[in-house]
Amino acid sequence: MGKDFTRVPGVDEIKSKWFLVDANGKVLGRMATRIATILMGKNKPSYSPERNHGDFVVVVNAEKVKLTGKKPVQKMYDSMSRGGKHNGTAWPHGLHFTPFEKMLRLHPDRIVRLAVKRMLRNTKRNRVAFTKLKVYAGDKHPHASQKPEALTF
Repeated sequence: MGKDFTRVPGVDEIKSKWFLVDANGKVLGRMATRIATILMGKNKPSYSPERNHGDFVVVVNAEKVKLTGKKPVQKMYDSMSRGGKHNGTAWPHGLHFTPFEKMLRLHPDRIVRLAVKRMLRNTKRNRVAFTKLKVYAGDKHPHASQKPEALTF
């Protein structure tokens, strides 16, 4: 009986694809879960946890993302103020909360980026995968030359 093994493709054989996600009317958590899966490469049959097989994802219309239930009113984003002289330390009582509606007006791209980032584990591989996420508030993006495929879910 011969030995069977699964062949893992090499680094030079991995081709990354580009996907385009329109966030218009999409629920934030469901969309972020799907994007995180694509960034990690778990949607591919050649997935292995020690390799970065993920694809690039471009998200447009981030300002039109929606939340369900009472979350648009109740959801808060926290941040710490940084010390001036000591950049690594925070000021006492420096924890700030920003409501979702204000964050959506000021930084709609950060909402999607934070949702996806918090669905990835804090490892080197996932930090590299997170750099493959490109989020834009409007419907224009500078990645047309990569010919991203429209992703629907």
